[in-house]
Amino acid sequence: MSSIKFVLMWLASVSFALTLTSTVFAAQKYTIYLDADFSGATASSQAIKQGITTALAEVDNKLQGIPLALVIKDHRANSLRSKRNLEAFLADEQALMVFSGLHSPPLLANKTFINDNKILLLDPWAAAGPITRSASDQNWIFRLSIDDSNAGRFISQKALEQGFTKPYLLLEDTGWGRSNEKTMTQALKEASIKPVGLSWFNWGAGKNHAKVLLRDIKASGADVIFFVGNSAEGATFTHAMVELPENVRLPIRSHWGITGGDFSQKVTASEREKIDLQFIQTNFSFLNENLSTFAQHVLKQAVESNIEIVGKRDIKAQTGFVHAYDLTRIVIAAIRQVKLTGDKNQDKMLVHNALENLAAPVQGLLKTYQRPFSSFSKRQPNAHEALTMDDYSMGRYNKQNEVVLLK
Repeated sequence: MSSIKFVLMWLASVSFALTLTSTVFAAQKYTIYLDADFSGATASSQAIKQGITTALAEVDNKLQGIPLALVIKDHRANSLRSKRNLEAFLADEQALMVFSGLHSPPLLANKTFINDNKILLLDPWAAAGPITRSASDQNWIFRLSIDDSNAGRFISQKALEQGFTKPYLLLEDTGWGRSNEKTMTQALKEASIKPVGLSWFNWGAGKNHAKVLLRDIKASGADVIFFVGNSAEGATFTHAMVELPENVRLPIRSHWGITGGDFSQKVTASEREKIDLQFIQTNFSFLNENLSTFAQHVLKQAVESNIEIVGKRDIKAQTGFVHAYDLTRIVIAAIRQVKLTGDKNQDKMLVHNALENLAAPVQGLLKTYQRPFSSFSKRQPNAHEALTMDDYSMGRYNKQNEVVLLK
């Protein structure tokens, strides 16, 4: 064979390979699953969706020529339903990663399944401490949110700074509630304070039961209630508190679960004025004064990318939007750091490794992230946590049903 003929054949084979690769990529699409509670905690799930779509719109919903599309899955706060959604993800050859929602129990129940099956899972809200702490070095869950390993401590410290000395723990009876019981108790112990009492409640608790509990809490001598629960139960206990005589009502320092649903619609501004209610948040809101140029750009993109957003007050659970937006930008940076192959299993491994080894800073709404994640091991339990206590603050509802941060 002549050298010229050989070169021509080689060029033809390269051309064919390039054409084949181009065809594969042209047909390739990657989907991003959002597995959250769109039935009960609607506001939080909707805000997470808006944050993801806004960040994706900034790259025209495409990376390296591969379109990216969001697939909505509603687990309705049910761990078994969430597992079925994860199984659907595994069966979907175009599914690259999963975003989770507000609830911790589905992630806690399915954590081993997620890690064993190498499901790339991104958590922009669920706060239970064990979520990102794997039993082995195999860890596929990354969080950009409050971490209850710190949240209970932060809530406790802020309450003590305000002069409270006799806290009572009122917690939902789930893995999320139990993780907060440990951290709150430990933080108080370090301040030489012991909770005056502890009560558990289940999802769907009724108002009469709540009134009995609140009267018992007042009788215990408590001067503040540390509350860990979601929007529905938060509204029930708040209504019960408002209906009690004024001398029986106690201040409430709450986890942020109450902000993920329709709490501000169920509990009116006039009712909220009758109680002292604050809850943990993170350090950015579009309602902040003097928004940066970057934040103004993001808000403009959010309006253009989400038909239901006309202005900043249309983002009802801003925490979900902010965390999901920042986390999606970090994922985009990780994808840009690798060369996608079009093979799901190979690409999710590449993205996982890139997330742990980001080479360049990523600008977000909360802050600029300098290598937010690193390789996980039992010696580095915080490796898959993008935020620290420095990123937390307390907030409250204003008369316009909006969450405002307390300086």
